Amino acid sequence: MRRLRTTLDRIDRKGYGAYKDLAGSFEFDGFTLFIDRVQRDPFAPPSLIRVRTKGNRFDLSLFENPVRRVAFEDFLTRGVDRAVREVVRGDRGSGGSGRVEIQTPSQKILPRTSMVVARDFVEARMAVGLPARGRSVDGRAARAVLLEELPEVIGRVLTPESLDGDRARLHVETVEDANHLRGFLPSLGLVAFVADGAVLPRESGASDRPLGEGAVRFESPAPFRVGVELPNRGAVTGMGIPEGVTLIVGGGFHGKSTLLSALSWGVYDHVPGDGRELVVARPDAVKVRAEDGRSVAGVDISAMIGELPGGRSTGGFSTPNASGSTSQAANIAEALEVGTSLLLVDEDTSATNFMIRDERMRELVRREPITPFIDLVRPLHAAMGVSTIVVVGGVGDYLEVADRVILLEDYAASDATQRAREVVGRFPPRAPLEDKKMRRPKPRRLRASSLDLRRGKREAARGRGLHTVELGRERVDLSSVEQLAEAGQTEAAARIIGRFANGGDREIGGAVGEALAGVSGDGLEALGQFRGHPGEMSLPRAQEVAAVLNRFRGLAVNPET
Repeated sequence: MRRLRTTLDRIDRKGYGAYKDLAGSFEFDGFTLFIDRVQRDPFAPPSLIRVRTKGNRFDLSLFENPVRRVAFEDFLTRGVDRAVREVVRGDRGSGGSGRVEIQTPSQKILPRTSMVVARDFVEARMAVGLPARGRSVDGRAARAVLLEELPEVIGRVLTPESLDGDRARLHVETVEDANHLRGFLPSLGLVAFVADGAVLPRESGASDRPLGEGAVRFESPAPFRVGVELPNRGAVTGMGIPEGVTLIVGGGFHGKSTLLSALSWGVYDHVPGDGRELVVARPDAVKVRAEDGRSVAGVDISAMIGELPGGRSTGGFSTPNASGSTSQAANIAEALEVGTSLLLVDEDTSATNFMIRDERMRELVRREPITPFIDLVRPLHAAMGVSTIVVVGGVGDYLEVADRVILLEDYAASDATQRAREVVGRFPPRAPLEDKKMRRPKPRRLRASSLDLRRGKREAARGRGLHTVELGRERVDLSSVEQLAEAGQTEAAARIIGRFANGGDREIGGAVGEALAGVSGDGLEALGQFRGHPGEMSLPRAQEVAAVLNRFRGLAVNPET
């Protein structure tokens, strides 16, 4: 601490570049401060620091297995983020002077690089805007940040004496229960589970937080109620959604899309108090939609869309500007390619001509290459074991193909399966276009040479916020990839794809799976070289990594033989 103070006194009021003298490590009472990267000027990305405790005196049971460790690291990250907001004054001069940041978590709990809990230390990875007056060092303000505010933050969070043990244990046990429940779904023949008492609505379309006043808590319809025993919470009841074809129906604004959204986020664990802590879905569930204008590279959509005008084959369909129907077909084929057992589809975000064709249009338009999705949902399950949950509000023909129907009225769910069958019986049956056979799309082989990451004199493979990835000269738009939870996942996905560029040609599904298996074994830190610490990454799923790759307009593939 004395050495750090002396250095700051010496460089005070010198040019901003003098801050480079801070690079290195400094011993504090109870922790070591590592200054790994020093920013060039006050307006550049902030300096990167790590704070490592001398020993780990936290209760071992809070991080005794990988699931608990992820949860406890998340708990400490949130604690540091909260303490920074309470303690650090911020704005202390030019640019980002005085700002202290740690990765800001969403409501989801993910493996991240912001915090490391090991047997013999705990390490928080942070960013600091070193204070400046104009473009000169502000040593006095830097002392306040590094020698007063930072130790206060660490003392509030990273010491056992400061830990709220009950809250920490609840956090860890909530994640452990959800993880256990999700893993238990296949043995119960379920694809999803919604606990009784869950709060599904969010504050707003721009907020991830649960709705407070006026929120209707979920209650399972009796025919779908399932009881489960969890390691910590014990007996829990809720709605189990079995494998097969499930419809969610109801009037506008009655909660259909809210339920589907909750199920789509059920692939992740949630913080206590989120309301969706025990809303879980199969971990490979994929929400698919129409995505007009996206690029498609060599995707086999022939099981859904036949030969196009001019004899154009769809066995390896490519376009820089997909229509609603071809983009939705490609999204499904790509989900099957990387692996999924559950598709989530909302009528509101789907292409109408992909979802259904009525009798009048069949009669009028005889040459139609699209096999509507209504004729695919049952073959998907029968031939491939892929279940589907579909939200419908205006297409009653889907009642014919459903195994069960969940009706939502004022956010209250009921079993409408028998009523739906009675309704179907009062109308002439809809004749399928044909006895459709569903098959897996042909796998594709990535041409590594097509991943040109050159951008001037450097290579670029990085995230730019939640919904954009920079690969070389291209910015890949991910705004329609609905199950990205945090910008850290986008950053990690970009780095994984950056490694594909030098990895040789290989099958896409296998390459993505192999890369994520390596990350799980070696940690997110294994994703390339870093100037400083890799403190802003979260673990993505294979489905989102593949989604980034598939939307890169330069992507070239060969079909597997």
